[in-house]
Amino acid sequence: MNPGLLPLEGGGYTPPGVDDFKFGPAFAGAPEWLNKPLLQAVIGALLVILLWWWASRNLKVKPTKGQFLAEYVYEFVRNGIARDILHHEYKKFLPYLLGLFSFVLINNWFGEFFFFMFPTFSNVGYAYGLALLSWCIYVGAGFKKFGFGFLKRSLIPEGVPWYLLPLIIPLEFLSTFITRPITLALRLFANMFAGHLVVAVFVVGGSFLLTYENNIGYNVAGGVSVIFSFAILFLELFIGALQAYIFTVLTAQYVSTSISEAH
Repeated sequence: MNPGLLPLEGGGYTPPGVDDFKFGPAFAGAPEWLNKPLLQAVIGALLVILLWWWASRNLKVKPTKGQFLAEYVYEFVRNGIARDILHHEYKKFLPYLLGLFSFVLINNWFGEFFFFMFPTFSNVGYAYGLALLSWCIYVGAGFKKFGFGFLKRSLIPEGVPWYLLPLIIPLEFLSTFITRPITLALRLFANMFAGHLVVAVFVVGGSFLLTYENNIGYNVAGGVSVIFSFAILFLELFIGALQAYIFTVLTAQYVSTSISEAH
C-alpha cells in the first residue's frame, strides 16, 4: 500500500457507492416507501402534464420561443419515432410515446440539477415499473387487434417446420414476454446508475482532495477532478436524452411488432 494514501483513509472521506442510491423516508414520520425517488417520479409526472398543458395553450401562427421548442419536441417524437415506426397507426400511440419520452427525459435530467442531483431511473425499481407499463401497452395492443391470435402470431413465426416448434415456442415466449421488458429496464437503469456514480466520484473525491490541507498535489488533482466533473455533467445531459430516445424508440418498435399484419 502506498503510504502517501494513508491520510486519506482516516480523513473522513467515504467513496461514493451503492449506498448512495438508497434513500430513507423523505421526511420525519413518513413511511419508508415515501422517499426521494418517488417524489421525483411524481414531480416529473406533474411537470410533463403542466409543460404540455402550458405548451398547448394560446398557440400562435408565429410561435414564441417556448412554443417553438414544444413544437420541435412534439414533431421529433411524432415524425422521428411514432410515424416512422408505426406508420398509419401512429396516432393512437403518439400521446403515450410523447409522454414517455418527456417523462424519461425529465427524470434523467434530474441527475444534473442541483436541487435533485439524482436521476430517478438509477433506482432499478422505477426502470422496471416503466418497462412494465410499456410491456402492457405493446402486449395489450396486440391482443386488442388480434385477440388470442396474438399469441399464435407471437410464438409461432411463419414458415417454421412443425418439428422445431418445441424449441421455437419457448424461445419466442422468452423474447416477447420476458426478455424485452427486462432488457428495456436494465439498459435505462445501467446507464443512469453508472453515469451518476461517475459524477459522484469526481465531485465528492475532487472536493475532498481540493480541500485537503498541506498537500498541493492533492489540491491540484482535486481541482482538475472538479473541473472535469462539469464536462461529465454535460455528457450526462446528452446520455439522459439519448436514453429517453432509445427507450421510446424500442417501445414503439415493440408496439409495431405486436400490431404488424406481417409477422
